Amino acid sequence: MTPEEFRAAGHQLIDWIAGYLEGVEQFPVTAPVQPGDIAALLPTHPPTATDGWDAVQADLDRVVVPGLTHWQHPSFFAYFPSNTSYSSILGELAAAGLGVNGMLWATSPAATEIETVMLDWMAELLGLPERFRSTGTGGGVIQATASEATLSAVLAARERATGGAGNRTGTLGNLVAYSSAQAHSSIEKGLRIAGIGSENLRLIPTDEAFALRPDALAAAIAADRAAGRVPFLVVAAVGSTSSMAVDPVAAIGAICRSEGLWLHVDAAMAGIAALCPEHRALLDGLELADSFCTNPHKWMTINFDCDLFWVADRAPLIGALSILPEYLRTAAAETGAVIDYRDWGIPLGRKFRALKLWFTLRLDGVASIQAMIRRHVELTDWVAAQVAADERFELAAPPCLNLVCLRHVAGDAATDALINDANATGEALFTRTVLDGRSVLRFVVGARTTEARHVEAGWALLGRLAPPA
Repeated sequence: MTPEEFRAAGHQLIDWIAGYLEGVEQFPVTAPVQPGDIAALLPTHPPTATDGWDAVQADLDRVVVPGLTHWQHPSFFAYFPSNTSYSSILGELAAAGLGVNGMLWATSPAATEIETVMLDWMAELLGLPERFRSTGTGGGVIQATASEATLSAVLAARERATGGAGNRTGTLGNLVAYSSAQAHSSIEKGLRIAGIGSENLRLIPTDEAFALRPDALAAAIAADRAAGRVPFLVVAAVGSTSSMAVDPVAAIGAICRSEGLWLHVDAAMAGIAALCPEHRALLDGLELADSFCTNPHKWMTINFDCDLFWVADRAPLIGALSILPEYLRTAAAETGAVIDYRDWGIPLGRKFRALKLWFTLRLDGVASIQAMIRRHVELTDWVAAQVAADERFELAAPPCLNLVCLRHVAGDAATDALINDANATGEALFTRTVLDGRSVLRFVVGARTTEARHVEAGWALLGRLAPPA
């Protein structure tokens, strides 16, 4: 492809993307395909001659779009939002065009320094404690996902608890970690990868709001100490995946301080709500945490992937992840004057993700994102009120932010059938979870373009399909 062909195709692709996003509502939310349908549209063997751009673009419409679940659809009420925006797409495009690897400060100083400033900007916008700013002993870094942030926290906590022995000798000291029974599966996966194992994760009981019980946590820690084990990490959820439960971070943090445990706070989606001052109480107690993460790629219109991960003390993180072969040594790093972000995460190579944040904050502004969050919360409150007023339904968990968990009063079979029937229409998409052993329909209001009419239509769909009480 020549520069001239690139320019022409690029203009066409930008137009195509804008057309797709503006017209996404015309598609069914989920792809009406069967396993293997998309693969059957592709040649069995790779091409022996090049295709022109027109043929490639045509296949976006012929092959790709018909096989998509449309996460940008305003009636996407499933999983969690995974928003994008035009400003964020431009940041991603610029990063792809620049094609730099920000593994070291020396390999692209702008990539490192803009990332550092963006994490400090976001710490200010979210009202995070000063200890997470880069101006002190802590600081932030952009990870791909909250799963990578959790693994990084596990490794940093292991480093601190073992004095680095886990890295040097493989001796882990019978370490034990704790989270609520509602916590994300990435915690267990991180413990597996770190060599600690699933059997050393304690799932702590939750209260009626599905939040971790501090008394049960304290009892579990005491039992493990009495058995000669070494408690080292607690992961608290601010917005659990199934029910948006918010663990009592302040009480958990007090226990961690007393016991000398690392506290990681996973606020993958809910943390972004703190852009609105009225929701900052969600983060009460964060001053007691050792690390914290949240995802702009969920509820901030930053396209995937972009997780923000902060630590109060960067030394254990760097100690766990830094290996310095000769080919990575630089004079700037030797002086300690710069950050080399390859020491702050799992991969060596790093994308220039900070551009997406920088572009979005400058082109769209925080006020537009705050307005979207507030609109979604208001619409979610409306859904919760409809559930309470309809004798066929009941709330399965306290509504929180942009999630309502509901079920049919007739039980699991009726709830499961409702989810399946609603999703089969293609008019909306919901997901199922289990709370207290009962099937639950999750109604998430989070797409950037979702308006009241979409939420009302989603609720009407459920009302139309639900059997009598």
